[in-house]
Amino acid sequence: MAVTTGTAAIHARTHRLIASRYPTVGVFDDLVAPEDARAAMELESLTNDRLTGALGRLDAIPRADWAVDAPGASLAMAAFLHPAPGGGRFNAAELGAWYAACELETAIGETLYHHTRRLKASAAGFPATIQMRELLSTPKADLHDLRGRQAEAAELFEPDLASYAASQSFGETLRRAGADGIVFDSVRRAGGCNIVLYKPRLAVPVTQGDHYRYAWDAAGRAQVDRLTNVA
Repeated sequence: MAVTTGTAAIHARTHRLIASRYPTVGVFDDLVAPEDARAAMELESLTNDRLTGALGRLDAIPRADWAVDAPGASLAMAAFLHPAPGGGRFNAAELGAWYAACELETAIGETLYHHTRRLKASAAGFPATIQMRELLSTPKADLHDLRGRQAEAAELFEPDLASYAASQSFGETLRRAGADGIVFDSVRRAGGCNIVLYKPRLAVPVTQGDHYRYAWDAAGRAQVDRLTNVA
């Protein structure tokens, strides 16, 4: 799909929510040189099969764009090295990207939708409880601006995950051209705004925000509770 976009200079605090109980420190957080990070991953992959595919994806990211030696660098890299099955709205399954929301409420709306959908399709189903960790980041990037374009570029905003073909092709074309990423309207929360970054280094530093609990009752109705209070 041919959609012409301008870019917008974005420098704003964003929110990303991931399923996680405890903060972790990873290999990319403390190692300065990209080659050291890769060597460490190769050693770990000898006992961790999950990293075998991640090493192949690592080579798909230009080393100049890796996130290293920064708070949350491993979290930023993990978003690229461990993509969701089927990919995301603006990335194909082969390589992940960093998605975040400009508002906490939008981040909750987006993740609540996807977790509810997965639970409905799972054998376990409802009731269910998931703890979510908030990751805060203030990227400074020139992002292709799709805000206000839902009517004009409807194929890029399909609500059904099975219809991401057009938006994934659009996003991967931009990534191959060296784009920083995209800023776009949320389809899960009216008035909400999301970003996707194609370069891990743009996401760091990443800091810890609050923890939340998503709880679904037997009928699939969800309640969100904040478990912490990070200033």
